[in-house]
Amino acid sequence: MWFANFLVAASATMVLPFLSLYIKTLGDFSEAYVQQWAGYVFGLTFLVAFLVSPIWGRFGDKYGRKKILVFTSAGIGISVLLMGFVSSVTELFILRAFMGFVTGFIPTSAALISAQCKKETAGRTLGTLQTGTVSGGLCGPLLGGVLADTVGFQYTFTITGVVIIFASILVAFGIKEVVFKETNAEKKVYTRKEVVMHIIKSPILMSVMMISLVIQAANFSIQPLLALYVHELTRTENLAFLAGFAFSVTGLGNLLATRKWGDLGDRLGHGKILIILLFLSALFFIPQALVTELWQLIILRFLFGLQIGGLLPCMTAYIRHLAPLSVQGEVLGYNVSFRFLGNVVGPVMGGVVAASFGIAMVFYISGFLLVLSGVFLWIAVAREGKRKEDKETHLSA
Repeated sequence: MWFANFLVAASATMVLPFLSLYIKTLGDFSEAYVQQWAGYVFGLTFLVAFLVSPIWGRFGDKYGRKKILVFTSAGIGISVLLMGFVSSVTELFILRAFMGFVTGFIPTSAALISAQCKKETAGRTLGTLQTGTVSGGLCGPLLGGVLADTVGFQYTFTITGVVIIFASILVAFGIKEVVFKETNAEKKVYTRKEVVMHIIKSPILMSVMMISLVIQAANFSIQPLLALYVHELTRTENLAFLAGFAFSVTGLGNLLATRKWGDLGDRLGHGKILIILLFLSALFFIPQALVTELWQLIILRFLFGLQIGGLLPCMTAYIRHLAPLSVQGEVLGYNVSFRFLGNVVGPVMGGVVAASFGIAMVFYISGFLLVLSGVFLWIAVAREGKRKEDKETHLSA
C-alpha cells in the first residue's frame, strides 16, 4: 500500500509544474488568459474532490475499500493519460473535473489501513503510510519537470497515466482487505444523515474537521506567493530553483517526522499531540514573516514541516478512535473534503491578504488561525474528558 500511495502521489503531482505551460500550447492565448485558466484548471480538481470525497468514503464502507482504490486509481490514470491528447482548454478542464471526481485513492487507502490495524498502533501505522504519500509528492514535481523537458508534455502525460494505472493493478493483485474486528464493535448501519449528525454533535470531530481546513488553507495560502517572497529576500538568478527548494523543504520535514508523531500519538493520546502540533506549527510559521535572509526562511519552513508531518496521521488515528468502525471511511471522506476546501480557500485568502496588506500579513493571519484551532481543540478535548469523568462518577454512584 505504501508503494501504491507513492506512485499515485508522485504521478498526480508530476503535471502540476507545467500545467500553465501546457495550456499555452493549446492555442494563441494572452498571458492573462493562461494565468486565469491555469487557476481554474488547477482549482477545479480540488473543488470537485471536496464534493465527492464523502461519497467515496461511504461506498468504501459499504462495498469494500479495495474496490474503491482500484476504481479511483484507474480513473485518475485514464484522465491523466487522456490529458496528453486534448486539443482545447475546455477538454483539459473537463478531464481535470473528472480527475477530481475520482480523487479518492489516498484517503480511501488511509481508511483501509485504519480499519485493519488496532487502535493502539493506528498513529504509527498511518504515519508510515503517509511517508509514501509525502515522498511521492516530493518526487513528483521534480520528475514531471525533467520528463517534460526531456520527452515533451504529451509523453509525460502518457507515462504518468500508465504509472497510475499500474498502481491500480498493484492494488488489485497485491492488496488483501482484511478488516480488524474490534470487541463489541457496533454493527448498526448508519444513514448519511446519521453520520453527519454524529460529526456535528461531536465537538472533537468538528474540531478535527476544521483543523484539516485550517492546516491546508494556511499551507496553501503562501504557496502561490512563495516565489515572490523569495525574490524579496534574494536577487539571485536561480529564483525558480530556490523557490522550489523553499517549498520542498517543508515536505522533507513532513517526511522525517510523520511516523514519529504518529507513534507519540499512540502512546500519549492523539488529541494531546494534535494540540501540541498546532501551537508548534504557529510558532514556526508566524516568524517566517520576519525573516531577512533566505536561509532563515528555509530553516523555519523545515521546522514547520516537522510539525505538520504529524497532523494528518494523528487526525486520521483520532477519527479511528472517535467514529464507529462501520462508517470510518465516510467520516474520513468528510475530513478529506475539508482538506480539499482548504486547498481552494488558502490561495484565494493568501492572494487577497497579500494584495491588501503585503505577503508578511499572510503568515500572521494563517498563524493566528493555527493558534485558534489549537485553542478550540484544547477546549473540546477538556470538555470531553470532563464529560467522561462525570459519566464514570455517575455510574460508580
